[in-house]
Amino acid sequence: MKSLLASTALICIAAPSFALDCEGLTPEALGLTGVTFTEVAAVPAGEDSPAAQCRIRARTAERVGSDGKDYALNFELSLPDEWNGDFVHQFNGGNDGEVKPATGALKSGTGETSPLAQGFAVVSSDAGHDGKANPDMGLAGGAAFGFDFEARQMYGYKAVEILQPLARQMAEAYYETPVNHAYGIGCSNGGRHAMVAAARMPEAFDGLLVAAPGFNLPRAAVQHALDVQAMTPITGDLRSAFSKDDLALVAQGIRASCDALDGLEDGLVMDTAACQSAFDVTALQCTEGQNSGCLSEAQVTALQTIHAGPKGSGGEQLYSDWSWDAGIEGGNWRFWKVESTVPPWEQMPIIAVMGAASLAQVFTVPPSTVEGAPQALADFLMQFDIAAQAGAIDATSEAFPESAMEVMSPPGADNPELAAFRDAGGKIIVTHGVADPVFSVNDTARWYAALDANNGDDAEAFARFYPVPGMNHCAGGPATDAFDLLTPLVAWVEDGEAPGAVTASARADNAELPDALQGASRPLCPAPQVARYQGGDAKSADSFSCE
Repeated sequence: MKSLLASTALICIAAPSFALDCEGLTPEALGLTGVTFTEVAAVPAGEDSPAAQCRIRARTAERVGSDGKDYALNFELSLPDEWNGDFVHQFNGGNDGEVKPATGALKSGTGETSPLAQGFAVVSSDAGHDGKANPDMGLAGGAAFGFDFEARQMYGYKAVEILQPLARQMAEAYYETPVNHAYGIGCSNGGRHAMVAAARMPEAFDGLLVAAPGFNLPRAAVQHALDVQAMTPITGDLRSAFSKDDLALVAQGIRASCDALDGLEDGLVMDTAACQSAFDVTALQCTEGQNSGCLSEAQVTALQTIHAGPKGSGGEQLYSDWSWDAGIEGGNWRFWKVESTVPPWEQMPIIAVMGAASLAQVFTVPPSTVEGAPQALADFLMQFDIAAQAGAIDATSEAFPESAMEVMSPPGADNPELAAFRDAGGKIIVTHGVADPVFSVNDTARWYAALDANNGDDAEAFARFYPVPGMNHCAGGPATDAFDLLTPLVAWVEDGEAPGAVTASARADNAELPDALQGASRPLCPAPQVARYQGGDAKSADSFSCE
């Protein structure tokens, strides 16, 4: 791909190399305008950085919003002393609003060594708003930027459009040489950023590593309302709707029905598709006189409702259905949907404290103010009329001329082709935990199937999809969730080596795996292939093949 910075701009940067004088760097020295450096430091390798680097913290796109508040795009650029010539744009998760350390690492997906430590230059940003700018709004403050339309646009797509060429220019000026290849990496909302970039900026990135993408984020926020409405009536309190033992019972039922479908009963359900028809949650319902080791009728109904996904007034699907997976017993699943361990949240799950504020203030038109107390946020979702109000995610107004779906989702995501990205030589690897409690793996699977169909059943020429059985959101759960998809992505982009099966291992600190699976490995197979046991060491990925 062509450099986003004309080569003539680099000739003006005078010797000696700025890499030798990091602390003397100024925006002017790098040929920048409209950028303010807030900190420049030569940082040695150690606790504060996985590699010796020149770290630049800066801001650009400063303005006063329609709400009268100050906005800016804050970012951190890590320029390693031992640069490999490549660049990573780190897309962050949640509501953004915070500049995460620019290392490029994912919890699961980039391996044990961060991109920064591997020599990549890395940029990270807050996507154009400060999540702590409205402390008076309590837990709703992090989504208050949604009242300003341009802040929504920055969060949705403009921040990457502004920052990618700017940060690349800074790296090229600093090293006095063009960037060889540009990569984008992100999970959750960060995965959404990557998919948006593929659609809106098809020539900006050579390779994209996309994990658990919330590419239909406003629709998934409607699911949060369904979750709360389905579970709260069970006991009258969302946090006690399902005990840890209840969810473990569901996982045990799934394993009993599905574990052997891949050829080996080992505690891992690898054949997700076959499991959906093999498992029947109603088999776990208490029979007359039974009051332990089973689920109540209300609990079974709630799980069925949640897994079916939100419906409109005519029964139409508003978001997605979900896969039954043994990762439902994972701590991350519980933390998102049922109960957290955070005292200031009053143990409310993330869907309540973050999801409610986002649905109210960012993902609907017009936005509505919601009280920032934990119970008030849960109440907002409880009272959200899904059939009547879900249309607000597609609504527009004079103040919000683009709907939340238009702002947040990749153009064409419902019928993807990515022809411009494909034709520019781009490569994309997508991975998603089958037991993700936030974004449905089924939604991502349908996206990939449509992409494949729209590319003559040959999407694998530039795109691969790796579901991760048992894994929760971005990492965790009873899964082999330690794996590296960045290395095969780089090999695909730079050497033309298309990726196949990738080895995933059990994390040493993953207490959610049974003892028998500690130290185990399994192949991650590109969809629609499934890892099937061929005989041999039951703990080794070498004993499985993708079929």
